[in-house]
Amino acid sequence: MIYKVLYQESLNETPVREKTKSLYLEANSVREVRQKLNDRDYNIELIQVLDAAHLEYEQKSGNFELENI
Repeated sequence: MIYKVLYQESLNETPVREKTKSLYLEANSVREVRQKLNDRDYNIELIQVLDAAHLEYEQKSGNFELENI
């Protein structure tokens, strides 16, 4: 499954909507996504599984790049 992760780059700063970033990751569960990102200093806001329609929309948006972790 493909997951979309919304995050802030630093755990030490207050989350600001305009600084929220996203990445896309292939994993079997939300737990696996968290394990893969554990070594990064991210403040994870949301992990969302993408269904077929949402994945297609994200791929067409031009910002879709699957992370290789």
